[in-house]
Amino acid sequence: MGDEARNASVRFVVGWGDLDANQHLANTAILDHAADTRVTFFARCGFPGPRFAELRIGPVIVRDELVYRKELRLMDEYTVDLVTVGLSPDGVRFAVENTFRNAASEVTAIVTSEGLWFDLDRRKPRIPPPDLDAAMRSMPRGDRYRELPSRPAAPAPPA
Repeated sequence: MGDEARNASVRFVVGWGDLDANQHLANTAILDHAADTRVTFFARCGFPGPRFAELRIGPVIVRDELVYRKELRLMDEYTVDLVTVGLSPDGVRFAVENTFRNAASEVTAIVTSEGLWFDLDRRKPRIPPPDLDAAMRSMPRGDRYRELPSRPAAPAPPA
């Protein structure tokens, strides 16, 4: 996997639809752009949306935590970085962290998300295919990285 795939940073500009009633980046927009950054990372690693559909697997976020630090306003440029802060040995469970930074590189928000890989047919957690597991393990690790406990998961379908 090349450096471009491992680059887990995406640039955004605060748009009109991103604003809340206080005229700064809304909490829902922050969560949406955290998800956009995750999706971009997987696409760079060879997992665009259609590949997930083909494999009948998808990520399910079971918990988000959002910490606000500074406001972002209309037309402000910012970047969102992505690191992993936890993986289970079997790869089923994961935790990732998105750090939002303004043009001056000041932290404006941090989103920590916990999730698992989900079998879209069986409707149960499942072990990711080896190349998806490798993509997760190639993601830069955050300072708070920890091993997550495994949980019972449906076995991967035969290849």
